[in-house]
Amino acid sequence: MVDQLCRAVISDPEQSTRSDVCKEAQGLLGLGTAPVHFRKRILHETKIRTKSGLTENMLSNKLRFDSRIISRNGRDACRELIGFFFTCDRSLTVYEFRQFGRNRTNALPFIQKGVYRHQRGQRKGKAYDLGDLYVGANLTFRSVDHNLPESVKQNPVFTLRVISIDEAAMDFLKASSVEFKQQSSKQADSKVFKKIQGIFRGTLSKRGVRVITGLGKYFRQVDKSRNGFLSQAAFKEALRVFHLEMPEGDFESLWLILDDSKSDKVDYGEFTRAIFGEMNEYRKAFVRKAYMKLDFNKTGSVPMVDVRKCYCAKKHPLVLAGKAAEEEIKSSFLETLGETCSNPIEVSYSEFEDYYEGLSFGIVCDDDFVNILRNSWGV
Repeated sequence: MVDQLCRAVISDPEQSTRSDVCKEAQGLLGLGTAPVHFRKRILHETKIRTKSGLTENMLSNKLRFDSRIISRNGRDACRELIGFFFTCDRSLTVYEFRQFGRNRTNALPFIQKGVYRHQRGQRKGKAYDLGDLYVGANLTFRSVDHNLPESVKQNPVFTLRVISIDEAAMDFLKASSVEFKQQSSKQADSKVFKKIQGIFRGTLSKRGVRVITGLGKYFRQVDKSRNGFLSQAAFKEALRVFHLEMPEGDFESLWLILDDSKSDKVDYGEFTRAIFGEMNEYRKAFVRKAYMKLDFNKTGSVPMVDVRKCYCAKKHPLVLAGKAAEEEIKSSFLETLGETCSNPIEVSYSEFEDYYEGLSFGIVCDDDFVNILRNSWGV
């Protein structure tokens, strides 16, 4: 809040048009009549109360949320992002937690405070409101509008997934907002997506790991441009290769939704999530924790030797029951994971996530899934 108040005052256009300060500047060597924002302004030259300045009371009506970047790049996918939505003007801002040294963590601006609009989906072009913020919601932004890492800028539109919100603040803001409508913007999944996911549900419950990891590896191999996008023909061929039958009409309906820019190119991560669905954010948080424990330097890839060192099979059900040796379970896991990797000596974040995405389909209970990660990686 302090950061936003300071930014509002210092950057207010009124600070650059004050006639009294310009008059003071006349006659001083090297300053002339240059506007204030071209000079080094000192504190007593800054007008604290501005006509458009925000107040602490206005900014206090805010909703805090945590989010992550939907990305196959491990460094971006594991960024720690915290956002705020301000009901006074329906603006939002996002900060990134960055580690400096061992004991110092700073929150640096990632998305500047402003009013932003949906860039994808049925609400494209409409400004975000309170109803757009819920666990699992996607917030889309244009990359050119922000000072972002080059890896994020590769796509013209990037997506932030809301992974948690301040429930107490949300309840308060709902109660105090006369404009809030529960159904205003929280969109149900497309009927097309649900229908297609129903077709593949049985297949994934039996061989989810093999299908998800195999398909991910196939997409990375045919993606010669390495930009994460493939054509309609490439997706149809992939479904044929993996014996994933889908009615032609359903595929065409799916494509119309995904290819909203009419470029005949779709991100294959988005395509996979559309036809198979994905694990919930509670499960995914533990997958990210496990990977971040392995990739503590956030390089985006982990040597396979480090995976072998850290993976623990002592509490695996088959080991506890005496039906398999610990080394046998570990070797089986490493073999399956290694088959999914483009480079057999290292594991990328997307490959690690694909493995657990596939495993998740066969496990109904969240606690059972989380226990597997806790027992294996100590998270």
